[in-house]
Amino acid sequence: MSAKVKASDLFLRCLEHEGVDTIFGVPGEENADLMISLLDSPIEFVICRHEQGAAFMAEVYGRLTGRPGVCLATLGPGATNLVTGVANANFDRVPVVALTGQAGTDRLHKESHQNMDVVGMFRPITKWTTSVRNADNIPEVVHKAFRLAAAEKPGATHIELPENVAKQATDKSPFRRRDRTRRPAPDGKAIERAAALLAASDAPIILAGNGCVRTRASRELCRLIDKTGIYSAQTFMGKGAVSDEAELSLYAAGLGSRDHVTEAFEKADLVLAIGYDMIEWPPDRWNVGRDKKIVHIDFDPAEADEHYQTDVEIVGDVAASVAALHDSLAPEHRKKAPLYKHLRDHMKEELRGHDDDESFPVKPQRILSDLRDVMAPEDILISDVGAHKMWVARHYPVYRPGTCIISNGFCSMGIAVPGAISAKRTLPDRNVIGLTGDGGFLMNVQELATAVQYQIPTTVLVWEDKGYGLIRWKQEAQFGKSAYTEFANPDLIGVADAFGCQAIRVESAADLKPALKQALAEKDRPSVVVVPVDYNENLKLTKRLGELLGH
Repeated sequence: MSAKVKASDLFLRCLEHEGVDTIFGVPGEENADLMISLLDSPIEFVICRHEQGAAFMAEVYGRLTGRPGVCLATLGPGATNLVTGVANANFDRVPVVALTGQAGTDRLHKESHQNMDVVGMFRPITKWTTSVRNADNIPEVVHKAFRLAAAEKPGATHIELPENVAKQATDKSPFRRRDRTRRPAPDGKAIERAAALLAASDAPIILAGNGCVRTRASRELCRLIDKTGIYSAQTFMGKGAVSDEAELSLYAAGLGSRDHVTEAFEKADLVLAIGYDMIEWPPDRWNVGRDKKIVHIDFDPAEADEHYQTDVEIVGDVAASVAALHDSLAPEHRKKAPLYKHLRDHMKEELRGHDDDESFPVKPQRILSDLRDVMAPEDILISDVGAHKMWVARHYPVYRPGTCIISNGFCSMGIAVPGAISAKRTLPDRNVIGLTGDGGFLMNVQELATAVQYQIPTTVLVWEDKGYGLIRWKQEAQFGKSAYTEFANPDLIGVADAFGCQAIRVESAADLKPALKQALAEKDRPSVVVVPVDYNENLKLTKRLGELLGH
């Protein structure tokens, strides 16, 4: 029999066996035993300034590594502060394990200090949540949480550890490490049926979703495109699955209004939806007449939707499914006519249309053109939520999977600052920029202190318009006016400087590229670059896209 150990020590050993090297969090009274046990663990604890920031850091860690990111909070307000970031990870299919403390089990049955049903609160925003009520169960609970978080489709799980359970003695040991579980292979008859539909199709198109990035299916997807000559459009979260340098990429799909890529889907008679979740771009946007044949290729069966009635479902590992479809195809499956070349050419022209625009405040198109020029293909952009997100999705070409992270499932503001810190810490050899509006910037600005403390030289690019730009854009497009979307900012440069960051304000369009290069050259501290943005371009884009209805 093994010697008895303290439950909090065993908990840490179990995390180590699951491959955990970092926990992002905020300590509290009810997780004090776990914090003390961390002193004897090789796991690094990153002290965050808010639990929401910790959850966003864990999410970006999970996205970039494919392993569950771990965040920690105490009970009560600590746990409630985690909720937005954990929900964001779950909706975006990112593996995250959230840990919270809890009051002793001897007072959970009654009104007591900071006591609330945390497990019940996490149930709708996680794949699985539980409370440890016996120290002997810790190995099982931890192993299950990590397996479920990482299993397709990945998401968030949650473990609550009451303070008196953390003090118990136990003789249990961590689960042994196992080889990675193999995912199910695709069905041969489904592959044959999909190949037959493809052979009969005159105007097929690929819709590549988050699953093509998440499951490392990009390589197989590109092989399929090369063999068939089919054009591919990527969802916001699928950006990079197909390089936008590839001649058969139609760039991003998913803008709320009609766009050039929408025209391609209107002409298509067959849609290969690969690694696609309906949350990414609702099918009623691209299958308006419900007249398209649909091949669904994903780990899970298709969701029921009147605009997404599938003809074939290839259910299994996405990469293996795409590879099997590729291997089943013959020369007659190749589509020789460049059906959508004019749409790609139009977007290519539009992407470079403002390279020399010297107007100030700076137009979104010019900002993103300069940003793309200073970023290498493998560098990472973290986009917050706001008007800038729509511009990033449409006007920021991406060349590698996992190099453009857009919060688009739960669509929560506030991810850019903590996300950029986590990305740079996780992949220090790459340049990282967190792009955010001034509204999103101030939601988690306190995490700049975390970056300074740990000397993480990430860069935050703030588009300043002194308002909630996306909400204003939507209101003006719908009502012709806006309401309660403007706010006053503090001196953002002064704020960044006070945290100890390198702070740079852009005073002209010509200043932007040198400012970005200066920020990316910093090696010991974070940088904040503030650029006033001309959001008059928002409604101009809406008007231009609206005119496409006459095409």
